[in-house]
Amino acid sequence: MGIESPSAASYIKHHLQNLTFGQHPDGTWGFAHSAKEAAEMGFWAIHLDTLAVSAALGLLFLWLFRIAAKKASTDTPTGLQNFVELMVEFVDGSVKETFHGKSKVIAPLALTIFVWVFLLNLMDLVPVDFLPAVAQFIGVNVFGADPHYVYFKFVPTTDLNATLGMSLSVFVLIVFYSIKVKGISGFVGELTLQPFGKWMIPFNFLLEGVGLLAKPVSLALRLFGNLYAGELIFILIALLPWGLQWALSVPWAIFHILVIVLQAFIFMMLTIVYLSMAHEDH
Repeated sequence: MGIESPSAASYIKHHLQNLTFGQHPDGTWGFAHSAKEAAEMGFWAIHLDTLAVSAALGLLFLWLFRIAAKKASTDTPTGLQNFVELMVEFVDGSVKETFHGKSKVIAPLALTIFVWVFLLNLMDLVPVDFLPAVAQFIGVNVFGADPHYVYFKFVPTTDLNATLGMSLSVFVLIVFYSIKVKGISGFVGELTLQPFGKWMIPFNFLLEGVGLLAKPVSLALRLFGNLYAGELIFILIALLPWGLQWALSVPWAIFHILVIVLQAFIFMMLTIVYLSMAHEDH
């Protein structure tokens, strides 16, 4: 099967389409049967696959760390305990080196971001046809759905809604701590009085406002772009003959492990840096 054939194009579009639920233009509610219908649903459309996978992996993260905490032992630590302690010490060291304020929230937040984003990214190593096939089987046999309209995009960080949602949460914390530490007047002054003083307030506000808004946008787009590109390459490899699939997918998967870990680390570190800047009072 050539990747330029119509069936290949349909295959790619199907794998890049989210399971979208929302209100149709005629006022009825239901699932989108195409990317066009999903776009017509507007802002309040919900990507159920992204929400389901994100929630499941978040619960998995909490469950594993809870088990490690409940069974923690200084005499005979388990492998899970050693792994959790390694993660905690790694994140704690990163926070101590980067964050210069005082907060009981930053370290747990950084740990949550790193592990959760890592798990979300890790879904990129699942074979591209496995979970969509499971979803299609359930949709057809349990709910009686048309197999052509059962979508399941199982890597949440390839959905811009997910990465923007996480980055906007970080943005809210940046604004909150900026006002808490500096006060409203200090926060407004930081946006309007630097870098060129009170005679250039409109220009200062433009520069600082763009810089402030660029933080969540850059966080979201960096994570989304890297994971979306990696998933697209896996999909293209899946279109090749079986022998070439193995020859290309295994090396790419090994390389992609570095991308998965690195992107989780970058998201965590930038969050720490931005919140550290929010705690600095000029």
